Formats: sequence, C-alpha cells, structure tokens
Amino acid sequence: MDATTRICKKCLLREMSEADIYKTMYEYIANLNPDDKTPEHEYESRLSRCKTCDHLLSGMCRICGCYVEMRAAITHRHCPDIHPRW
Repeated sequence: MDATTRICKKCLLREMSEADIYKTMYEYIANLNPDDKTPEHEYESRLSRCKTCDHLLSGMCRICGCYVEMRAAITHRHCPDIHPRW
C-alpha cells in the first residue's frame, strides 16, 4: 500500500465508538494547517462562550449541527447564532 492510498475508517458516527469519535475529532484539530488554526487562547475562549449557549447539546450546535470544538478550532469560522458569541 502506498502513501496515497486512503483507508476508510467508517463513514457514519453511529458505527464508531465514542472514544473513536473523540479521537478522530482531536486528530482533525491537531492536523489543521497552522494558518487556519485558531490560537489556543482564542480557541479556549470560544469554547467557554459556547458552554453558555442554549443551543449547545452534547458538544453539538443545534443551529448548524457542527461539533463546536471543531468549528472553534478554525480561525475563519464563526458562531452561527443570530447574535454570535464569537
């Protein structure tokens, strides 16, 4: 198998264990291009503001359906609320 071969790890979250879901999410965040990645202090600030939102449910935004930890990790993303928190 060469370096360009992609191995499917499963396509649906329901087929993954909870630990695998978190592992995949944090691997995604760790491998973001540094130019696209939110600085750590801003990332933590964004998550802190998300935690006060009524639209947060089990780590997901009920407005857009994203995992807030992934959305907050990308510097050019923003809160999808009508009155954005960040």
